[in-house]
Amino acid sequence: MHLSLRQIRIFEAVARHRSYTRAAEELRLTQPAVFTQAKQLEEGVGHPLLERIGKQIYLTDAGREVLATCRETIKGLDCLEMRLADMQGLKRGRLRLAMVTTAEYLLPRLLGEFCAHYPGIEAKLIVSNREQLLARIANNEDDLTILGAPPEGMDVAAIPIADNPLVVIARNDHPLAGEKAIPMARIAEEPFVFREPGSGTRLATERHFAEHGHKLKVRLELGSNEAIKQAIAGGLGVSVLSGYTLALEGLSGLVQPLDVQGFPLMRKWYVAYPKGKHLSAVAEAFLGHLLGK
Repeated sequence: MHLSLRQIRIFEAVARHRSYTRAAEELRLTQPAVFTQAKQLEEGVGHPLLERIGKQIYLTDAGREVLATCRETIKGLDCLEMRLADMQGLKRGRLRLAMVTTAEYLLPRLLGEFCAHYPGIEAKLIVSNREQLLARIANNEDDLTILGAPPEGMDVAAIPIADNPLVVIARNDHPLAGEKAIPMARIAEEPFVFREPGSGTRLATERHFAEHGHKLKVRLELGSNEAIKQAIAGGLGVSVLSGYTLALEGLSGLVQPLDVQGFPLMRKWYVAYPKGKHLSAVAEAFLGHLLGK
């Protein structure tokens, strides 16, 4: 039985996502290439590993056994790579980062500064919502994870690295634009445009309003902060976003923060990783960079 490392990594991604398409997106490959490699591994093993029932992919009993071995192999190779990289200091190595989508206005700049100092470092950055990032932390898939609140009920180290103010935004000709100290009850009457339910910003916002006795009216859910800003500019309602999302505002001033009581809602950016995890020399150095050391 001959299995290539490429096939092992591809099969692990397909099994984890239960999707050829999502595995291809993660690995930056075409969907046909991922499907072909997974089938070749299946042929090499001599047993069916995946089965499709309706639109869902499931692991067979043999598939679960192969997946466990694939993960052990990948983990062992990653540990070897980390030890070899540590022996070379920061001349070479890989840095695997994951972040919530809002952090795209903060982290890439810091990562760019770090890579400029250490050009031999290969960085991989995953962007997703909070719910998916918590699953990645539980599976120990990344070196460091940037998110807007410490994970609850998980044995992780979570270190604050920066302020993350949440602000209410609206179109600049909204009737409340220019008003001072707008009551939260008045804002709660407006239609809201939000990220999906797994978003940390949405969770914090709904919790904040609920603590003050208000339930929000969600008109529209969108998959990115930029899409939300475009919707606000189109007059579809108001929203709450990180103040960082307005730092590079490119809508000619069509979107602006409102002066609402109880806002900005001050939160923090956190860097998190499983407790007991051995950080590589590269991850340790980047963590120091985030903390300004």
